[in-house]
Amino acid sequence: MTPQLIQQRSLWVERLARFGYAAKGVVYAIVGILAAQAAFSIGGFSADTKGALSAIVTQPFGKILLSLVAIGLIGYVLWRFIQAIKDPEHEGTDTKGLAKRLSYAANGFVYGSLALSAISIVIGSGSGGNSNSTQDWTGTLLSQPFGQWLVGTIGAGVIGLGFYQFYTAYKAKFCKKMDLSEVSDSQQNWIIAIGRFGLAARGVVFCIIGFFLIQAARQ
Repeated sequence: MTPQLIQQRSLWVERLARFGYAAKGVVYAIVGILAAQAAFSIGGFSADTKGALSAIVTQPFGKILLSLVAIGLIGYVLWRFIQAIKDPEHEGTDTKGLAKRLSYAANGFVYGSLALSAISIVIGSGSGGNSNSTQDWTGTLLSQPFGQWLVGTIGAGVIGLGFYQFYTAYKAKFCKKMDLSEVSDSQQNWIIAIGRFGLAARGVVFCIIGFFLIQAARQ
């Protein structure tokens, strides 16, 4: 394979990854809007990722927009699998590196499911976004032997993940994956502050989810 062909493939992979991250950003921005609407008792969609997909499809040219989001999510999934298999970030094959790469693969499967949901909504076979899948799987787990312990353990793990988000926000580890050399100091400060705020907000959400899972297990 010639260096030129390798460079072209790398460029396409980069573009696919960028498009995927943009699609992911669109989905979570809409989740935030739906959550704000829910806080003020307006809006008719659940404030989760599937509710966001359903909200997109109801807009003018909604199927076209949601198709683009689905393509972007597929790109994000492919990038996660590339990270897991090809290891372009050189995580390595030690315990920490393998754990990181496995997390990339797991993330790919999660967003693969979301991409399939988007596709099913586009072709008309998806749900309207008002069902609560979290309640469904929580109820299923609780009905199993030792279900209360299992749900409680998952809740504690989610809270731990939330605190890890706080730690990541404090350390600003996301800066390692960003090239800030071409922006001014004030712009760098704004980018870092926004990144920290986003991670901290994500940590709060995880802690709340974990708390409710533990409450579900107790009750």
